[in-house]
Amino acid sequence: MNRPLVGTLATAVLGAAALAGTVGTAHAAPQHGAQHLTQHGAQHLTQHKTKAVDFAGTVALSNCSGSVVRMPASQPNDPALVMSNGHCLESGMPGAGEVIVDQPSSRSFTLLDKSAGRAGTIRATKIAYATMTDTDVSLYQTSSTYAQIEQKYGIKPLELATEHPAKGAAISVVSGYWKKIYSCNIDGFVPTLKEGDWTWKDSVRYTPQCKTIGGTSGSPVIDTATGKVAAINNTGNEDGEKCTVNNPCEVDENGNVTVHQGINYAEETYGIPKCFGAGNKLDLSAAGCALPKPAAVRR
Repeated sequence: MNRPLVGTLATAVLGAAALAGTVGTAHAAPQHGAQHLTQHGAQHLTQHKTKAVDFAGTVALSNCSGSVVRMPASQPNDPALVMSNGHCLESGMPGAGEVIVDQPSSRSFTLLDKSAGRAGTIRATKIAYATMTDTDVSLYQTSSTYAQIEQKYGIKPLELATEHPAKGAAISVVSGYWKKIYSCNIDGFVPTLKEGDWTWKDSVRYTPQCKTIGGTSGSPVIDTATGKVAAINNTGNEDGEKCTVNNPCEVDENGNVTVHQGINYAEETYGIPKCFGAGNKLDLSAAGCALPKPAAVRR
């Protein structure tokens, strides 16, 4: 996983041992010497004939990256949502099979403007949804509406795409934590991605150019043709090990296991809008919603 950064931030809540095993933590703030992360300046990699990608709407967490997101049907006066990884939760990583809904939270997020400057701070009221099962995502409901954020800071949310991403699509992984943009393409899709105790389905594999690191966990993966969020950055194979923490392995439809050292991954987000109704309210029973449900409501 792209480990959440705890070595550099006293406010990070995940311990080193947990982080080393955090799914997607390879993209969370690094522990080992910040993994040579000296690039604190905003860096835009050139995109040809695509929509310009910047930092507006992204956020920095204490240990990870994230973004203010909206569903296609979200309204200006709906409470704004912040999306990051499940393994970036302030309470620690959810266990395999664990699903968290409607848990109170007062977590704060540093909101960035288009040039990666600090626009302001927004605060959560609850964790609307979080899991590391099938996917690796957390969605926080905040005390601000989209309209209030735009009026106060001039920042609009990023919109979640509703269609499956395409192989070969040009993408940008925008890290609010490191104020860095990684650009590459979607190399393909992984039926099953396994890391430690966790398993994810239909994951995105990047081409080698996206060398994401600790602290980039939770970064929105933006399709540069549409400007919409296609996935959420979460992990990579660091050491060439098989299916261990920070060393995810790929499992194909026939059960064959392969390892790609140095390759990084993301989890698709196109299905999330089907699970949120009017007022940005979570509805796991809505038609088409495939997000895992808490054990108490499973049938």
